[in-house]
Amino acid sequence: MLDDFMTRAVLAGIGTGLAAAPAGCFVVWRRMAYFGDATAHAAILGVALSLALSLPVFAGALGVALAMAVTVTLLTGRGQAGDTLLGVMAHSALAFGLVGVSFLTDVRIDVMAYLFGDILAVSRGDLAVIWGGAALVLGLVGWRWSALLTATLSPDLARAAGIDPRQEQMILTLVLAVVVAVAIKVVGALLITALLIVPAAAARPFARTPEAMAGLAAVLAMGSAWAGLRASYALDTPAGPTIVCVLALCFAVASAVSGASRRA
Repeated sequence: MLDDFMTRAVLAGIGTGLAAAPAGCFVVWRRMAYFGDATAHAAILGVALSLALSLPVFAGALGVALAMAVTVTLLTGRGQAGDTLLGVMAHSALAFGLVGVSFLTDVRIDVMAYLFGDILAVSRGDLAVIWGGAALVLGLVGWRWSALLTATLSPDLARAAGIDPRQEQMILTLVLAVVVAVAIKVVGALLITALLIVPAAAARPFARTPEAMAGLAAVLAMGSAWAGLRASYALDTPAGPTIVCVLALCFAVASAVSGASRRA
C-alpha cells in the first residue's frame, strides 16, 4: 500500500494534522501566532545546516527551531518587545538559511520544496518521522494537558497550584519545534503557521471545552489534508498551498455559520 505516492501523501497529511491540532490550540489561546511563525522560519536555517553537515533534515530543522523558540522565550522582556524580537530573529534566520543553502553547491536541493512543502515526495522514512513526531507531540500534550491549560489560563493560578508556568512554556516550545520539523516536508516553512492556527481558529466557535476544541481542530486538519490532496490532484495545483486553501475555506465557513447563529 505504501508503494503508492498518493497513499503516503495522505498518511503524511493526516499525521501532520494530528500533530499540529493540539499545539495550534495553545498557539491560539496564548496568542502566539507570531511565535509559531518565527519557529517555522528558523527551520530553513536548520535545513541548510543539516545538509551541510550530512545530518537528517528532521534533526536539523528540529534543533534550530527548538533553539530559536528557547532563545526567544528567554530573551522576551529583557530590553526588547516580544514582537520586535520575534520579527528580527524570524526573518534573520530565514535569510541566513536561504543564503546558506546557496553555498551548498555539492548538494542538489529544491528550496521551494522546503518553503512550500513537497508532500507528494514523502518517503516511507519521512512517514516514520512524521508519525513518530505526531506520537511525541500527542504524548507530551496529553501528559501535561492540565498543567498547560492552567498555565495558559492564569500564570498566577498555576503557581498557586504548584505549577511552574515557565516550565510549561518550555514544554510547549518543544512541542511547537517538533510540529515545525514534522510539517516542513508537508506544507513548508512559510505555511506551517497556517496549519497550526487555522484549524484551531475554525474549531473555536463550536467547542464548549478545550478538549472538544482540540479534537475538532484535529478532525478539520486531517480532513483538510485529505481534501486538499484530492483537490490538488484534480486541479494540478501545488499540494501544500492547496491544503492551506481548504483550511482557509473551512475557517470562512465556520466564521459565517458562527456569525449567523449569533444573529439568530
